[in-house]
Amino acid sequence: MNKPLLRGLYAITDERLMTESDFLSKAEQALLGGARLIQYRDKSTDTEKRLHQAAVLKQLCEQNSSLLIINDDIKLALTVQAHGVHLGKDDTSIDHARQQLGENSIIGISCYNQLDLALEAEKAGADYVAFGAFFPSPTKPDAHTASLELLKSAKQPLQLPICCIGGITVDNADTLIDQGADMTAIITDLFSSNDIQTTASHITRLFS
Repeated sequence: MNKPLLRGLYAITDERLMTESDFLSKAEQALLGGARLIQYRDKSTDTEKRLHQAAVLKQLCEQNSSLLIINDDIKLALTVQAHGVHLGKDDTSIDHARQQLGENSIIGISCYNQLDLALEAEKAGADYVAFGAFFPSPTKPDAHTASLELLKSAKQPLQLPICCIGGITVDNADTLIDQGADMTAIITDLFSSNDIQTTASHITRLFS
């Protein structure tokens, strides 16, 4: 089974921007606007809420031919049959995630501003790598800073899709796409928008 093309708008949920009452409607607007992937990211300890939201989000993704990625929770990914997981430097290993989720699952890795981490992730069997933050990020104001030079230099040695994250907006996403970004992960500019679907559509068109 061939894995899906990893390209386009990568929406990441945020419990501060999406209340329980509007979570699903906001997620659906992003998907209707063309988000190719959506990452469920919720750091709360409310297991029941997380399970419910992830399960319904999986249904929405299936309806919109998009992919559901779970942030740092292999058990939840397995339970809702998500398409994959995204892991950070302090999370479980790629090998362990692959053993648990299977060969067809998508495993993404945060590599911050370090090309060496990305090269190691590729060797370990990751499906995509993420660099950032490229711009000041309201979500993670203390995040490592990644440069356009890093993005340009990473394109040649890496054979994996590259996701860019950190302060990306409708006004600066094209800068990263022009330099080779395969995906732009967006949180604040998307889910704080007064018209999420239009914002998502605008960014999606940049990949055309």
